[in-house]
Amino acid sequence: MKKLLGCMLFLGLGLSSLAQDNLKDRGFEEIAPLLPTPNVYRNGAGAPGHQYYQQQADYVIKATLDDNRQRLEGKETITYTNNSPDYLSYLWIQLDQNLRKKDSDEYVANSSKMNDRMSASKLFFIVGHDEDYGYHITNVSDENGAKLPHTINKTMMRVDLPEPLAPGKKYTFNIDWWNNINDKTKDHARGGYEHFKEEDNYIYTMTAWFPRMCVYDDVNGWQNKPFLGAGEFALTFGDYEVHITAPSDHMIAATGLLQNPKEVLNTKELDRYNQAKSSTKPMFIRTPDEAKKIAKTKKSDTKTWIYKAENVRDFAWGSSRKFMWDGMGVPMANGDTVLAMSYYPAEAQGLYEKFSTKVVAHTLRTYSKYTIPYPYPVAISVEADNGMEYPMICFNNGRTEKDGTYSESMKYRVHSIIIHEVGHNYFPMIVNSDERKWAWMDEGFNTFLQFVTEQEFQDDYPSRRGPAHKIAQYMASDPSTLSPIMTQSDNVKQYFNNAYGKAATALVILRETVMGRELFDFAFKTYAERWAFKHPKPEDFFRTMEDASGMDLDWYWRGWFYGIDPVDISISQVNWYKTETASPEEKNLSKKKNREKNLSNKTQDLNKSQGLKTALENDPDLADFYNRYDRYQTSSSETKAYKTFVESLNEDEKQYFNPDMNYYELEFENIGGLPMPIILKMEYADGSEETLTIPAEIWRHDNAKVTKVIARDKEVVQFILDPNRETADIDEDNNYYPRQMLPSRFDLYKKKTSSKSNPMQKSNK
Repeated sequence: MKKLLGCMLFLGLGLSSLAQDNLKDRGFEEIAPLLPTPNVYRNGAGAPGHQYYQQQADYVIKATLDDNRQRLEGKETITYTNNSPDYLSYLWIQLDQNLRKKDSDEYVANSSKMNDRMSASKLFFIVGHDEDYGYHITNVSDENGAKLPHTINKTMMRVDLPEPLAPGKKYTFNIDWWNNINDKTKDHARGGYEHFKEEDNYIYTMTAWFPRMCVYDDVNGWQNKPFLGAGEFALTFGDYEVHITAPSDHMIAATGLLQNPKEVLNTKELDRYNQAKSSTKPMFIRTPDEAKKIAKTKKSDTKTWIYKAENVRDFAWGSSRKFMWDGMGVPMANGDTVLAMSYYPAEAQGLYEKFSTKVVAHTLRTYSKYTIPYPYPVAISVEADNGMEYPMICFNNGRTEKDGTYSESMKYRVHSIIIHEVGHNYFPMIVNSDERKWAWMDEGFNTFLQFVTEQEFQDDYPSRRGPAHKIAQYMASDPSTLSPIMTQSDNVKQYFNNAYGKAATALVILRETVMGRELFDFAFKTYAERWAFKHPKPEDFFRTMEDASGMDLDWYWRGWFYGIDPVDISISQVNWYKTETASPEEKNLSKKKNREKNLSNKTQDLNKSQGLKTALENDPDLADFYNRYDRYQTSSSETKAYKTFVESLNEDEKQYFNPDMNYYELEFENIGGLPMPIILKMEYADGSEETLTIPAEIWRHDNAKVTKVIARDKEVVQFILDPNRETADIDEDNNYYPRQMLPSRFDLYKKKTSSKSNPMQKSNK
């Protein structure tokens, strides 16, 4: 709708749209009432306070892998240092393997249902089993061997101390145990074994495999929430010395540095291992031919591998006679060189030999750039047909076809899972958040940096998560199926979309659209530096991002992290105005033409065409003053007033006193409820275009509807909201003004079968 404006008075009536009073004034409240009060342990800037503390748990573990019975036996000595100001009368230990006991809450407390077709592994997972899994604790004693009273509550064990452990004191105690190793292909577990039936070999991934100390901190006291499967781990930093006894032909990959390479590697392997540390490209330490030959034999004798790791929160390892092994040195910006390594069976060789170690190296370089330099001496990728992360080591999946070829989707799947799992070294292995409570603080942060790393690996990398538009479908879901990001991990609905996808996308939008890269990258790096090797909480992240950037982001945390409202902003109305700049003579002429036009009608035209004369024409005496005077004659006073007005305008005012200037009054509705910046693209009549970003603060007084006037000297033919799909808007149809009718495409014929394309295989044939 085009409208004319008076010189100094803008008039116009827009069309009203559906009011949403329930959204009014919501979204820009302070979130301080939702956050714990800053204190001496965590200050108001989001940094550790001047009395911040954290506990330490050091381990010496001796474990024996029984490859014949798939059983693990272990003895561990834990030295626990109480750095808190509190006296501790008992200690809490995590017994995560008890998740697989037949009476586990994973089976009892989780809902389940039957389908028409059920696999045995699916039934095993939802119904439970009668197999003897979980820990058999055979000894809990002090360092002198005296028995300690202890109570096991499913996945947690309380050890009662003879006397309270005073602040600044240490306590050493022992735990002996054994457990049967689970078949992870049945129960979808993070660790266990995979059996290769044809050759009767195993790959073991030993994760959450030993009793581990719970975190005791200033916020929760003991973090002893039971392990239900989804909420992962809260763990204490410490030093590890681990002795692993396994069949002598097994290759072991583990957290930390190998202490006795001369005892467990043959001469060739030892020489290659030392060369790999400075190699600029991956080189084999155990070659494919050697690994395949070893896989055909089974030795009954054993070797003991000794690993040490300092300042880590956990320890994991993999073992198999199937592993081939390569490595290369990765120089870091701080001058250190990290040994990046990969272990994989023949089934994954075609992918992992070419990509794995190089992708590990790329991940280390990229994550270091945005957080802190990678602080550990090694980084390991193990292909074990699962995905899980631990300090310095991760387990990944992705195998070729039997002929060694692979699809393009499998290639990127391998890249992405390696980036993701190696990236977890930073979140939560270094920036040590509480996974049991806040899945998004490790999965969301890591998926965000995974996306950044993927995009820096290849221009057209097909990232699964990260781009804003890819989360829109989830955010448009039925609200009953949604949870705020700030939901305890075990209670999150649509876990992967929430903790991984929405949280990562929130950070991408924050970086690219709301804050800008310079402010975001500095603040995010500050958060990583402040909380490296410490235990941050959500409020520490929120406060650090604002403290280091100088931005008020309460509205963003409230909307994206505490709410489930989607983004849906609509252009509901546009009014178009032009400034009236004509002289009095021009105005009067225009009025005359308009009057003549308005008085003209069809009847009048037909009367004239038929020669009909009006009464006035037949009787001139009917004419009076109003039939004779010129109502559109310009007076001298009008001309003088106009000239005076024009001469009084200053330079700034003159730019608006321009007949070519266009004024657009746009009305926006926040239908979804989540306030976001308004990103507006204007396509002009001359073919050019312009994009304008209006900060989200425009919604601060009314979160339901706002108007904005935009002046341009060119005519706009199309307004488009969020043209680059960067805000996760769930309804793009109302992003256009005038509205556009966009067709939905359909296939005329539906394919009967579908299969993953593998052009590599077809090419070979």
